Amino acid sequence: MNRRPLAALTLLLLLQAGSHASSARDVAFVPAQQVAAAFDKGMPLLETEGYKVHASRREAPGLAEVHTRDTDIIYVLQGTATVVTGGESVDSKPLAGSSDEFRGTSVRGGKAQQLVKGDVFVIPNGVPHQFTEVQAPFLYYVVKATAGGSK
Repeated sequence: MNRRPLAALTLLLLLQAGSHASSARDVAFVPAQQVAAAFDKGMPLLETEGYKVHASRREAPGLAEVHTRDTDIIYVLQGTATVVTGGESVDSKPLAGSSDEFRGTSVRGGKAQQLVKGDVFVIPNGVPHQFTEVQAPFLYYVVKATAGGSK
């Protein structure tokens, strides 16, 4: 799979989201072999104070999530999944050691959206969301633009 157009899309989304590298002039490069290895496990590719780029992989539904500072910009590479957004996170608790990340058992009163290859989906910071159905493997890039990140 040619990931060059995806890298360009990720950069474009990142710039449109208003995020900046930890230094305004930092340039990041992640070689194809490292990207492929990251998708095998579902791992971050790059994390700075202003943004994160993850090679995400889902094999099953997950917990409800709320990121108080990160806006998720998702680009689907493979598989399908249903994500529920909005409403409220049920039994939400902060992740250990974090005041910005919360997990709950489900999302109540949200809207379901099916995601397929080629879709771009943006979940603003503070919006509860949960992957409820997953056709594995579900592979997607996610750029997390951090509110109040370094400029």
